[in-house]
Formats: sequence, C-alpha cells, structure tokens
Amino acid sequence: MIKTNNIRKIREEIGITQVNLSEKTGLSVGYICHLEKGSRSNPSFRTMKKIANALNKSINEVFNTK
Repeated sequence: MIKTNNIRKIREEIGITQVNLSEKTGLSVGYICHLEKGSRSNPSFRTMKKIANALNKSINEVFNTK
C-alpha cells in the first residue's frame, strides 16, 4: 500500500497539468486527482511505472511504499 506520493509536487515542479499527465500516461484525470489527494492508495505497479516514466522519475522518487 502507498502511504504517500509526490505526484503533485513533481508534476508542478516540471510544469505539467493533470490533463498533461493524463495524456502521457493514458490514465484518467479523475484517477490522477484521487492519487494526488490520497483517496486512492493502491495503484498497480504498471500504473506507478506509467506515472514515474511520464514524470521522468523513478518509482521510488514518486511513491513512498513503506
């Protein structure tokens, strides 16, 4: 289970919107929003990899899996 994530922080640092991230990952904007807010906390490895790749970061940099 994911305890915290840095999706929003990293996304804002590199200057992309949730819509841009959605387009890069193929995930819905709503799902990305839920992940950022923490209301969804169990993304699949495949989803984590898509997001990390779109943000040019490692999975560990984006997600805290402790």
